[in-house]
Amino acid sequence: MKTVKDIDPKSFLYEEQGAVAIITLNRPDRLNSLTFDVYRELTDTLAALSSRDQVRVVVITGRGRGFCSGGDVEDIIGELFKCDMSGLLEFTRMTCDLIRKIRSLNKPVIASLNGTVAGAGAVIALACDLRIAADTAKIAFLFVKVGLAGADMGAAFLLPRVVGLSKATEMLYSGDFISADEAGKIGLFNKVVLASELETETMRWAEKLAAGPAFALGMTKAALNRELDMSLEMALEAESEAQAICMLNPDFREAYQAFTEKRTPEFNKS
Repeated sequence: MKTVKDIDPKSFLYEEQGAVAIITLNRPDRLNSLTFDVYRELTDTLAALSSRDQVRVVVITGRGRGFCSGGDVEDIIGELFKCDMSGLLEFTRMTCDLIRKIRSLNKPVIASLNGTVAGAGAVIALACDLRIAADTAKIAFLFVKVGLAGADMGAAFLLPRVVGLSKATEMLYSGDFISADEAGKIGLFNKVVLASELETETMRWAEKLAAGPAFALGMTKAALNRELDMSLEMALEAESEAQAICMLNPDFREAYQAFTEKRTPEFNKS
């Protein structure tokens, strides 16, 4: 496994395969439940990746039967009963900062869902740009099952924008699991494959994106984030400006020259 000097987490695995960074949650005996350390290191790693130009795509996955089952009952939930309101807010804001880092990272993030996706793990997957799942994966936003609001870590903001308000309301009110097949049908999972094919399919998507124009992909992600609450007129002006900026980037000329020369473009690697 290849690590880099400035990104060397202790609570999960990190490696780079070419231009693809792979974060692997590594508590398989606990369905990769989250601890305070995992939250902090995930947030710090994503922050560091924003300036690591060698990495053009990020994959988040898990070991074993689960992608992530949410906060660990003993390590996190039990400890929260010792906190006052100030301490609880410090924790919930820390969890939201992880989602903020995923959404603001200027490169694609793919969730490779190898198994159970629940609670905070479901919101992490939701915050990623794309979700590729094994056919054995199931997902639930189960916060109401433990007496918490379904509105956690941005779920009430993001989920209706992916699956629609009615289906999001159903999922957040019930907290019930849905199958990979249903999640694929409602657009929550972009692709569902056999479990044996998940790693290969994930890397196929990741490498395809990594070979693409990083600047334009970053601009596209930024536009998707900004325009969630814009009017049409505001969005049209924002996209006019974004496209003009992209036209000044060397990738635009390279795409044109590759087309005229009948070859595959070689986009800027910096």
